[in-house]
Amino acid sequence: MIAAMTNRNQFRGKWALVTGASSGIGAALARELASRGANLVLTARRRGRLEALASELGAQGAKTGVDTRILVADLNDPAAPRQIFDATEGAGLTVDIVINNAGLGQYGAFYASPAEQELNQVRVNCEAVVRLSRLFVPRMVERRRGWVLILASTASFQPVPYLTTYAATKVFDRFFALGLAAEVARFGVKVTVLCPGPTESEFFEIAHASAFKRRVQETAIVARRGVDALIRGRRIVIPPASGRFNAFLVRFVPVGLITHFVERVARPREAGAKGPKEQGNK
Repeated sequence: MIAAMTNRNQFRGKWALVTGASSGIGAALARELASRGANLVLTARRRGRLEALASELGAQGAKTGVDTRILVADLNDPAAPRQIFDATEGAGLTVDIVINNAGLGQYGAFYASPAEQELNQVRVNCEAVVRLSRLFVPRMVERRRGWVLILASTASFQPVPYLTTYAATKVFDRFFALGLAAEVARFGVKVTVLCPGPTESEFFEIAHASAFKRRVQETAIVARRGVDALIRGRRIVIPPASGRFNAFLVRFVPVGLITHFVERVARPREAGAKGPKEQGNK
């Protein structure tokens, strides 16, 4: 009981940066951290959403002493991570917790999707994670304390046709987090990768990926498990149990069989799974 209370209070008074905080898992992570007494820097593209969440948390903070600030930034812009750093650590605000949550996805046949949409996923899901981590982690190493949470997905355990780029970027996130965790553990810095399965959020609507929207879990549950794992120093957490089972199962099932099955189930109806050459040879 005492250990549990210590865990809940470990972030009290510390500053946490949450990217992609305007909705979904990002907003849930912000609420979870606030409930544990962490001060928050919320960043995303949509000012209105950030202001609404900051107002909500600010009302609670009036009782708990939690401070909340917002930074509008688009992580598709390579300059955004530096802007975020300059407005926090660069301005004398010690950020002990970095939540790399922001991410993009796009459902559809890769050959037919706009190239820029595919590249945007790489920039936000991979490049921005590296840039932010490279800016904030050295300060954590100097202080001999810090926590980094990186959001991946159960999609990182196997190729996912029609979410091809998204799944590949999440493999990068998972491997990056695990490698970084091993590097910085001796300096007292904890890195956790959170790999949720389908979760209630705007992802499915924005990515047009309703074909994958099955048995979604609540964002609050995902956030709580992610923050619990971060505090305990666990390097990977996969909610829910079905996600852990699938991640284990794919070790023993041929990748070709998995991708064949997923391709048949997820194939866009209008695409007919025929590439440009097939269509042109009719």
